[in-house]
Amino acid sequence: MNNRAREIFRDPRRARPASAVASGRALPTRHLNFCRVCYKCLTCQKLNHLGKFVSNQSMNTKILLSVVTSSLIATAVYAFDPPPVGSAAPDFSLPDAKGGTHSLSQYKGKYVVLEWFNPECPFVKKHYGSGNMQKLQDQYTGKGVVWLTIDSNAPGTEGNITSEQAQKIAESWKTRQTALLLDPEGKAGRAYGAKNTPDMVIINPEGKIAYEGAIDSKASPNPADIPSSTNYVKVALDESLAGKPVTTPQTKPYGCSVKYK
Repeated sequence: MNNRAREIFRDPRRARPASAVASGRALPTRHLNFCRVCYKCLTCQKLNHLGKFVSNQSMNTKILLSVVTSSLIATAVYAFDPPPVGSAAPDFSLPDAKGGTHSLSQYKGKYVVLEWFNPECPFVKKHYGSGNMQKLQDQYTGKGVVWLTIDSNAPGTEGNITSEQAQKIAESWKTRQTALLLDPEGKAGRAYGAKNTPDMVIINPEGKIAYEGAIDSKASPNPADIPSSTNYVKVALDESLAGKPVTTPQTKPYGCSVKYK
């Protein structure tokens, strides 16, 4: 801001058009009511002293309302957080790819892993394309852990799948989870504050959340990063099954966003 602009900001009445400055004429009274923010004349809505066009008050109001409304909508869509670690895990009931129904409550007394899923997400493909996710699923379901993979993407969005598509994916990807569940309404996803794929949750036999967050420590879609990363889910499950407290009970999940309707 130059010296002239600073003077006008301190005292808008000192704003004078270039022609008035050159001739020494005083600025008409109707042009003395300048806004200290945009420097426009609040009386006549004409060009301000900096020569910039300012739209009329009605248009300004519409723009402001549009921005505020957009912000509120964005906030409403993502205005949910995951339940705190140690709190009771929200119950849900969802259909699987084969037409069966699974509820969390039916698995009380067991460790349960929830894995949010999007078959088109490169971060999900990182772990399935490398066989890392299938290996984890096979290893821990073999130890009695229930592994529920959940697709909470809304119809018409990336990642949403039908039951037929889910079955084909499970077969072609050779997945080893207990069930692939469909949550197109996003009820389970919102209840757990799931924002990314993959987003991981571990629930203990008492029905409380023992871990929530990322699958591992390297937030990249590159499978080459898997061997050198810390797998938080594996560590948390090993500690839990050994009767030890989870040393890292919460991390920041990474991946593609869950597409809620």
